[in-house]
Amino acid sequence: MQSGRRLAAGSGFTITSMTCTDDHTRWSPVESRTGHAVVLPVRGRFRRMVDGVGVDLDRTVGYVAVPFAEERFAHPVGGDLCTAVAVSASLWRSVAGDRRPRAAVYVDGPLELAHRRLLRATASPDRDYRLVEELVAVLGRVARQVSTAPVPAGVGASAADRVLVARARGLLAGDDPSARGLIPLAAGLGVSPYRLSRAFSREMGVSLTHYRNRLRVGRALDRLSAGEADGARLAAELGFADQAHLCRTVRTHLGHTPTEVRMLLSG
Repeated sequence: MQSGRRLAAGSGFTITSMTCTDDHTRWSPVESRTGHAVVLPVRGRFRRMVDGVGVDLDRTVGYVAVPFAEERFAHPVGGDLCTAVAVSASLWRSVAGDRRPRAAVYVDGPLELAHRRLLRATASPDRDYRLVEELVAVLGRVARQVSTAPVPAGVGASAADRVLVARARGLLAGDDPSARGLIPLAAGLGVSPYRLSRAFSREMGVSLTHYRNRLRVGRALDRLSAGEADGARLAAELGFADQAHLCRTVRTHLGHTPTEVRMLLSG
């Protein structure tokens, strides 16, 4: 079952927080939209199939829905929460042109930060400028990711490799003990580190190391957004070697230090 809470609306767009409580492994009946929408998961995991390609979605992978595309969904691990941004055809074309998006898009650090700033801006009284400015920033980043980092990134990947990568992502997202290193992660999945590393890069377009750090930066964003100011404690609890390691990794993925990120999220 789905429920939506409208966060904001304006000329050519509507921003909705969508909560889904479904729990099923089978694909849903075909659904079809009448307009464009950008969907960015906030928490949880689910699957989407369009044009015969199934993709696992979580906070690191979102998608762009286009009019009349036939979609199916599955929720094998329970419910989820997403931000759905419905946009007019003219607004989408103004930032993305006429390209037809592929099945999904990798949500890198800057895009997640832009997403969080957009959610903050929905509560701002300055909706005609601040909200629209943050919205355009999100749409522009999504459009660039659609062109440069679609998911799956590779062509002709085997079904077995896609299942393997999905299982690895699940272990990484759950911070499973086996995910603390490439060798134990591969052993837990019953494959060689070489095969796992190669399949992951081909499917996601980024290395396993980069992806793992991307998840840790996402967790840091959660804490910084909640007002965390103790960098040493944050580094230790997220598994970084020290505070300097945390700062370098956050700056690599977001282009800002943790202190700067906290200021950006505070408005």
